[in-house]
Amino acid sequence: MPHVLIVDDDPETREALVSIIAEDGLTTATAGDLREARIQLVRQTPDVVFTDLQLPDGSGVDLFEDLDPRSGVEIVVITGHATVESAVSALKMGASDYLVKPINMQRVKAVLDRLPRAGDLKAQIGNLRGELRRMGRFGLMLGGSPAMQSVYDQIGRVAPTAASVLLVGESGTGKEVAAQTIHELSLRRKHAFLAVNCGAISPNLIESEMFGHERGSFTGADRQHKGYFERANGGTIFLDEITEMPAELQVKFLRVLETGMFMRVGTTKEIETDVRVIAATNRDPEEAVLEGKLRLDLYHRLNVFPISLPPLRERGNDVWLLAQAFLDEHNEQHGTHKQFPPAAKDMMLSYPWPGNVRELKNYVQRAYIMSGADSDTTAAVPLQISLSKPATGTAVTIPFGTSLAVADRQLILATLDQCGGVKTRAAEILGISLKTLYNRLVEYNEEGGKSAAGEAAGDPDPAGETGEPAAGP
Repeated sequence: MPHVLIVDDDPETREALVSIIAEDGLTTATAGDLREARIQLVRQTPDVVFTDLQLPDGSGVDLFEDLDPRSGVEIVVITGHATVESAVSALKMGASDYLVKPINMQRVKAVLDRLPRAGDLKAQIGNLRGELRRMGRFGLMLGGSPAMQSVYDQIGRVAPTAASVLLVGESGTGKEVAAQTIHELSLRRKHAFLAVNCGAISPNLIESEMFGHERGSFTGADRQHKGYFERANGGTIFLDEITEMPAELQVKFLRVLETGMFMRVGTTKEIETDVRVIAATNRDPEEAVLEGKLRLDLYHRLNVFPISLPPLRERGNDVWLLAQAFLDEHNEQHGTHKQFPPAAKDMMLSYPWPGNVRELKNYVQRAYIMSGADSDTTAAVPLQISLSKPATGTAVTIPFGTSLAVADRQLILATLDQCGGVKTRAAEILGISLKTLYNRLVEYNEEGGKSAAGEAAGDPDPAGETGEPAAGP
């Protein structure tokens, strides 16, 4: 029968934990300080240790030295709000999870439900390391370069824990794939994984999308809607481009991270959720904090375990490995056996790939499509016209005599395209409010709908240019 050791100098906390753990059929032992805890460790090696960080004769972290790393004992640290940074340090030293006082008993049950299966995850991660040596693949991720080996090592360490993860990397480096890999290697893998692009949702709708809303809470709310945090309960939510989340929503999001509680729009009833958060950004998060794009307290809560994803230009032969994998996907899908022409490898390895893995994938698809149906090789498509991100400073040419309205439209759409469809960034560059930008995009969308002939003649639809609806998520 699993055995749990509870180390805390507060008798009420010990009693509460004993009560909830006993309900799960586990045996318990308690200690009020490090000395008593060490006596209990000699009497019986526990499967799980719940320990307060601040004890009368030292820190709960000191118990790490008394436990054999090979024993598989899981350690859950307990901390007050003022010492969350200490809990983060404990996680990096090997703790499985941490609880914040006052302790939420539902969180304790969730920890107990997950911890007995942690050994299975460690075995799975070990198997993936073997697969990496043989095939250059780690779960959903592909590449065997030293830069990626470091990423895999970090993912292998953090995935089985409950720690929040902050993925930092250039656009197109595969942050969502990394997040999915972390989820698949976690104790939450049987539950939902939901990905949210914070920059692609209208500021007017993002709170409703995150937390849900009640029927009649605002115009158009004709039914109850469950938000991402409710639908992802028990699983993982991936928040891409976290620096694009409105400041007022960051405050509410921080509260969810701290308490596990939120409210749907239009009600005062609190809903509990148990969600692991993985956030990502293609900006320097510390610069985002200085610029006021990301709250400092939220940054510290998300930055429990940061992982930096390397750009493709720093991954050496991974470029060729990825290109071959993308080509294999097309061959399998269409029943073909195309190969790259002889000069393709040197060309790909020498190109800097400013759009990273996403650009490489698009390039391979273009080369495949441009090849003849009977050809055994892909087309030799020039890299200059691949689907990479336009260089900063790309000009917009407006002929003399163009009306101000048309020039305004071209400038707005070109700027939005340059920003990858992130409206908040486009509005900032244009020097207009986000509301004004949304209003203009709605106008352009309506104009496009009224002039089908114009669209047939090649007049682009704003939704098509931005890669998302002109107004709304």
